[in-house]
Amino acid sequence: MPKSAVLLLQMGGPDNLDGIEPFLYNLFCDRDIIRIGPAFLQPLLARMIARRRTGKVAPHYEMIGGRSPLRELTDCQAAALEQSLGPDYRCFVAMRYSSPDTREALAAIQRAGISRIIALPLYPHFSKATTGSSLNELRRVTAQSSVRFELQLIEDYHDHPQYIRALAEKIEKGLQTFGDRNQVQLLFTAHGLPRSFVEAGDPYLEQIEATARLVMSHFEGTCHHLAFQSRAGPVKWLEPSTGDKIRELGASGVKQLLLVPVSFVSDHIETLYEIDIELRQLALANGITHVERTEALNDAPAFIDCLKELVLQADTGRTA
Repeated sequence: MPKSAVLLLQMGGPDNLDGIEPFLYNLFCDRDIIRIGPAFLQPLLARMIARRRTGKVAPHYEMIGGRSPLRELTDCQAAALEQSLGPDYRCFVAMRYSSPDTREALAAIQRAGISRIIALPLYPHFSKATTGSSLNELRRVTAQSSVRFELQLIEDYHDHPQYIRALAEKIEKGLQTFGDRNQVQLLFTAHGLPRSFVEAGDPYLEQIEATARLVMSHFEGTCHHLAFQSRAGPVKWLEPSTGDKIRELGASGVKQLLLVPVSFVSDHIETLYEIDIELRQLALANGITHVERTEALNDAPAFIDCLKELVLQADTGRTA
């Protein structure tokens, strides 16, 4: 029988167009990341916001196949990691805002007869809006369970050598799609975060910058930039936005650009629509004639190796 369960924590996404509104509702109900009025009113307000935003984002999902591939891709990561770890481990998936949620995942772990859980967020960079929220939910659900689970938590791995290697491999592959790689500039694009989070001590920005710096040690002499996408709402977010940076690069005469999604380990709406369609069209409209995106890590062997090392290091300090 497996001794430990590895629980992969991910945000989740709608499996079909009908799932968009429930996904958004769950997201806007999460008071770990957003507080809309008093707690007793937040579900009502979240329902209103989700209904309004569904109409705006549904066409985007239609353009990428009518659903998010995140569940399927996370299942593939879990399967690859379980195979790599061997018989002492079983891998499970918990989505924060869609199915299977944390309760469903813990029920599956309980049915497997496992009480030791290594929680592995699929967010390399810690933020209370991502890893923090997922771990808080895990703590809440385990505290309410009749089973006494032993938890081992992995919080970030933004500077793990295997993660850096995995990103560097994808960038190298992306650069090979250009005729003259010496003319290519790299634009690291990370998910945005309200600046108030960073001012309150969230390490996300510092860790994103560290990742970009470590990756660029493999590409000395290549010009690179960092920007932030997916900003929403009236509050001040991390800058520059990826859109503004693309406009700036186009105005400065850049013609070849490789976009590097640095905080996303799997393809989803923000890579497949926001980068591949929206930001690519923006780049072309601003005079950048050749635009590519590095592949997401998904179940790339180097990334699975990274996850394996994290698990083994968390589990009694062993190494792969």
